[in-house]
Amino acid sequence: MNKVVVIGSINVDSIMHIDNLPKPGETIKMNSFSKAGGGKGANQAVAAARSEAETSFIGRVGDDSNGKLMLKLLKEDHIDTQHITVVPKEDTGQSYILLQKSGQNSIIYQAGANSLVTAEDVDQAQEIIKQSDFIVTEFETPIPAAIAAFKVAHTAQKVTILNPAPAVKEIPKELLKLTDIITPNETESELISGIKITDEDSLKKSADFYHNLGISGVIITLGSKGSFVSLNGKSEQIPAFKVKAVDTTAAGDTFIGALASELNPNLSNIHDAIVYASKASSLTVQKLGAFPSIPKRESVLK
Repeated sequence: MNKVVVIGSINVDSIMHIDNLPKPGETIKMNSFSKAGGGKGANQAVAAARSEAETSFIGRVGDDSNGKLMLKLLKEDHIDTQHITVVPKEDTGQSYILLQKSGQNSIIYQAGANSLVTAEDVDQAQEIIKQSDFIVTEFETPIPAAIAAFKVAHTAQKVTILNPAPAVKEIPKELLKLTDIITPNETESELISGIKITDEDSLKKSADFYHNLGISGVIITLGSKGSFVSLNGKSEQIPAFKVKAVDTTAAGDTFIGALASELNPNLSNIHDAIVYASKASSLTVQKLGAFPSIPKRESVLK
């Protein structure tokens, strides 16, 4: 059983179910409304935990009802929440999701307490990082905290996984040097590298861009086209599972959490781990919401 530490965001998702996005100036009717646990970091932690990784979380919530709800939901998935700080007089992070009938979504995000995650939070959680196999982070919480976490992991020779989302054009070189595996989707990769992904050649050039920054493992997710992996001089494209998408929320996060749960710390089974993560992600898009849609290991193995 892998030990996974996630440092990242915790949100409550408010989901507006609509037929199509409104045009500028247009008023449209909402078909229905729902709420669910979410946030990139929390989704990744839940995905890892439901794939039976021993999972711990570093982050922050507000002292509001949403914060209480999210702590309750994370504990229900047996995630260690002792390093989640409750911030007085602050809102818990929120996302407002416009979910179209096609399954595509548009997300408006309020950081709230997520913006207050610091390197000091990491300092207090050093021991769980040192005892982990993988440390995972993304960009919905401040980058200095990510750097601090990866420094501890790097010193302890633990594997670091960076999900560069939401994408930022300039990722600090200090963070990249501490990254073992980077997992952008094709849109994020283009913004970071400047290379538009159109074919196998552009995928290889994109991977080389990251390798030249010192990152040994590159996984570029391609939505319905699967994913591309480059590691130790070998690369391949791994196809996706063909399913009908109902809601793509948390699909990428599920992939990363499931990957961290399944991957050997020496990365020797990266192909099989990606296939497992792709299967988990394909199950996620067939249900509504973030937390409610993330599958358990037994469902992925069916």
